[in-house]
Formats: sequence, structure tokens, C-alpha cells
Amino acid sequence: MTRLQVHAVNDRDTAAALRALDAELAGSDIKPRIVFAFYGCEHDDWMLHRYLASRFPAAACLGGSSFGGLMTHRGVGNSTSIGVLLLEDSGDFGVAAARLDSDAAHTAERLLLQALSCCGCSGELPELIWIYQAPGHEEAVIEGLRRVVGDRCAIVGGSSADNTVDGRWRQLGPDGPMNDGLIVGVLLPSSPIGYAFQSGYEPAGASGVITAASGREILTIDGKAAAAVYNEWIGGTIDRQVRHGGSILAATTMCPLATDSGCVDGVSHYLLMHPDLATSTGALRTFRHAEQGQRLFAMKGDRGRLVDRAGRVTGQALRMLPAGRAAAVGALVVYCGGCKTAIGEDIHKVSVAVAGELGDAPFLGCFTFGEQGRLLDRNVHGNLMISAVVFSK
Repeated sequence: MTRLQVHAVNDRDTAAALRALDAELAGSDIKPRIVFAFYGCEHDDWMLHRYLASRFPAAACLGGSSFGGLMTHRGVGNSTSIGVLLLEDSGDFGVAAARLDSDAAHTAERLLLQALSCCGCSGELPELIWIYQAPGHEEAVIEGLRRVVGDRCAIVGGSSADNTVDGRWRQLGPDGPMNDGLIVGVLLPSSPIGYAFQSGYEPAGASGVITAASGREILTIDGKAAAAVYNEWIGGTIDRQVRHGGSILAATTMCPLATDSGCVDGVSHYLLMHPDLATSTGALRTFRHAEQGQRLFAMKGDRGRLVDRAGRVTGQALRMLPAGRAAAVGALVVYCGGCKTAIGEDIHKVSVAVAGELGDAPFLGCFTFGEQGRLLDRNVHGNLMISAVVFSK
């Protein structure tokens, strides 16, 4: 039988938070095979690591820091929160972690094989791969994992976050926390898993072709300076930064860029790209790699759509289960930190929307600086995205 519990506590002092968590767990007889843990970046995660290793010695433990806290079926925590999802299941679960070096793809490939080996599943195809990583190498990580599994199984996860985008993000693996690492978990559960990956934005009308790019910098669109073209598309919102250079992260959350990922039943699906800087040379820096020849689309969002979308994504994941909602025991949700900032206090409505889809089943959600998931049968990295993984009986 599969069982799932979610517990969350709030206290600025890590030791006090863990005492509260231990008190919550005192009456629980769950024996998890895998534990997901998310927390505010100011917590002492070495202390958290030691606690989880002692409390759940037989479990694969993974997670990391989350932007401004976390959310559960009981509501939204703050930056003092620690939350855990405990999954008891007769299947197999493994985890491996390492620091990301100059060859992130190779590191990802190695960790996937190591995670499969540690749970006695070498050569098997996981039902799902879960990743949590330092921002910056997401495309290379996906490439390395795809060398082993292609797109035959979903790769879902997020890029760890801090509270101020200043590099204090953390990743928590079997050997402890890191700030420049990658955690790879493999899930081969005894019961089906449902998953979904979407955005809450729609095309705004303008588009153009990337005519020059370098990594995560778009140099020109349709042969013109990229920042100036984008500024025109969004109505001159970033005039000052285009003239002098500067951060545009907050100003562009509701009007990002996107590439077209394909069409299903006449409906186009988009993978978002969040611009974060207008350079002094007129380029745009983004949180996704850009490729020459790609067509870029101006996108638009609104608070209501970003609130509702998390529930819809959860509902889509539930529909993957053979018995639907009735079979669900709980879920793991990733919600972009940029979207969280954009909707402000309405983030509480996101928690309500997800809980409404799941009924009595609990969930744990983190807020990330990059999201990974399966879009139209291909594993990808995007920005301002939402994912849900639903576990069943």
C-alpha cells in the first residue's frame, strides 16, 4: 500500500523548527522510502540533513531551498518554513548528488546511473526522474539525463531559490547540502504517477526571429538590438534599462518571451523565457538558453490566470492516473518564484486551487528559479512554469 504525508512547520530557529517537526511526527507510523524537503534559505540545512538522516535512515532524501517559503494543502508558509513530503511505497527509490562542474551534462548522466545503482535498479527505466539544482546549467543537465533515458520517462523538478536572487540557494542531497550542486532522484513506485507541466501565459501578438545569440544572451531580433525590440513589444516599460543597462527581472514577469513547443489539436504550447537584464550593449540576458533562428513570441499574463493555472496543472496530472482523483494519495508541486512575486498575496489562492483539485490528499509545493518538466513528450527547461507530480494508491 502507498501512503503519503506532508508536514510543515514555521520557526526562524532551525533547532526549534525541527523539534516542532519531530513532535508532529511522534504519532506517525509512516516508513517513507523517499523524503522531499524544502525550506527557507536561512535555515541551517546541515542540521536538517542530520535530522532527516537520523529520523529516516532507510529513505532517499532530497530537496533544497525554496523562494520565500513553501506551500501545502494547509496554506502558504514563509521564509522560516520547513516542509517534508514522506512517501511510503513498496517500489524503489534512489538519489545521488554532486557539485556541478564545467561539464554539467556528464555530471547529470553520472548521477542518474548512480541513483539507479544505489536502489538496485541499474539498467531500468524510472517512472520519473526528479531533479533539484543550482540555477545556470539546466539545459546541460537535461541533455545529460536524456543521454540515458531520452524522453522515455518524465524529468521533473526545479532550480533551487533564495529570497533575493543573490546566490544563497541550496540543494539538499544524501551527503548534505550544497549551493552549486545537482540532486537526481529516481522513482520506480509500485503505483502509477501522474504529472503535468504548463505555463499560465498567452501570446501578446508580437514575434520575431533571433538573428544572433550567445548562450543565455539574445543579441539581436530581426537584425536589431534585442533589448530595444523587446522594449517596443512591451510598450516601452524598460526604456531606462535599454538606454543604460540594468535589471529588468521584476518588470518583465508579466510579459516574458517564449518559443513555440508545438501544437496539439490546433492549440499551440509555449515554453517561457524570462528576461532578467538589458545589457549596456543592447542585448537581453535571460534564464534560458537562446538559439539563433528560433522565433520568439511576446507573452502576457495576469494574476487570475497565474492563480488558476496551478490547479489546472494538478488536475491534468490527476487525469493521468487510471482511477483519477479517487486514487491520489498526494502531490508534489513546483511553482515559479517569479510568478509567486507577481501575484503577491494571491499566492494563498494558489494553495487553495491545488488543494481543491486533490480533495483530501495532501501536497507539498516549492517556489523555484527555473522549472523542468515534460512538454509535448519532450523533457525541457523553462521559466515561469508550473508542474505537478501526483502519487497514487
